[in-house]
Amino acid sequence: MAQSPIVTSSETVPAIIERALCGAVLSAADGYALIRASGPELTAVMRAAGEMNAAARPHRRVTYSRKVFLPLTNLCRDRCGYCTFVKGPKQRGAHTMTPDEVVSVARRGAELGCKEALISLGDHPEWRHPEMGATLERLGYGSTPEYVAAMSKLVLEETGLLPHTNCGLLSRDEMAAIAPWNASMGIMLESASLRLHEKGGPHEGTSSKRPEQRIATLETAGELGVAMTSGILIGIGETPEERIDALLALRDVHDRHGNIQEIIIQNFRAKPATRMHGAAEPSAVDMLRTLAAARLLMGPAMNIQAPPNLGGDGFGTYLLSGINDWGGVSPLTRDFINPEAAWPELAHLRAVTADAGFELRERTALYPEYVTSGAWQTSTAVAARVAALTGADGYVREELEQW
Repeated sequence: MAQSPIVTSSETVPAIIERALCGAVLSAADGYALIRASGPELTAVMRAAGEMNAAARPHRRVTYSRKVFLPLTNLCRDRCGYCTFVKGPKQRGAHTMTPDEVVSVARRGAELGCKEALISLGDHPEWRHPEMGATLERLGYGSTPEYVAAMSKLVLEETGLLPHTNCGLLSRDEMAAIAPWNASMGIMLESASLRLHEKGGPHEGTSSKRPEQRIATLETAGELGVAMTSGILIGIGETPEERIDALLALRDVHDRHGNIQEIIIQNFRAKPATRMHGAAEPSAVDMLRTLAAARLLMGPAMNIQAPPNLGGDGFGTYLLSGINDWGGVSPLTRDFINPEAAWPELAHLRAVTADAGFELRERTALYPEYVTSGAWQTSTAVAARVAALTGADGYVREELEQW
């Protein structure tokens, strides 16, 4: 994916804001101006993002998904400069869950009122580690995606939780095998910057993080009718303009297929024992700026999410920049990708949301508008379970919510 030349908008930030609020589709140059805004202009960008969100959602609902996190395997073919989730086969903590472990954790999550099973794992670890190939053979599977498909089916049938799988790049055949047992799937674009793959960059030596590969997986999902989550990771060395480039790449996919149900804006967190342990984390203001620019660039209909457990005590301010979703929150399992960051208690999340003037509502792994459209059910089994959990408005039935 070629890097875009930086083109400066000839319009002022207030003029760009006015066009956005009138329904105009913003250009890259517009986005560059918005994400470089500061002072009173930044305040205006944030206010406009909030207004756009409020106009599109007059019920003022902010959603979350009550989930259980299933780290199916923490082996991976890649080594990113900021990741502590991935382990080598001989490292302490390396683990691939067995079917019994998967069902045990998922069943406990269902007992606690979870509706989603987030299945997360490394990308095709058997391509790098013979040990993973041996594990798969012992379990009776020929590849990691084949195992993912089987575990998704097992979770859905045995516990009633709706799987949502993030397992990296997938071919058409691999996705087609997994999708019928998932309410939705996901792959983070993270960044559109090829500079991050250069020597010393966070993606140096990785084989699954090139933007064109990740866009291709999103395109495949669109062709197969699979609702996807994606997003960007900010603070890993990209420029503000490169964030806009990544958002535009996602917008282009959505314009073609309509299958990107949410955009996640996730802030980098420095972790010990990684190449980026000493890197500066993005500030709260930088996060607010990016959220607001994303809302105005992606438009009122897109669901914009920011993880509350990565925002410290001030995560409630994200609601001022036009977000409408908190993502998955678990009453049982930790965030295995960011283990240092505990999920907020649901009562606290609800209170923070209410304090900003919004109502917290539970959704499934498939967003309400994707539920009500009826166009994104990947199988009759998934459709039946979604129907059992949701009301006519596509949200989780209120009598099934637990606080």
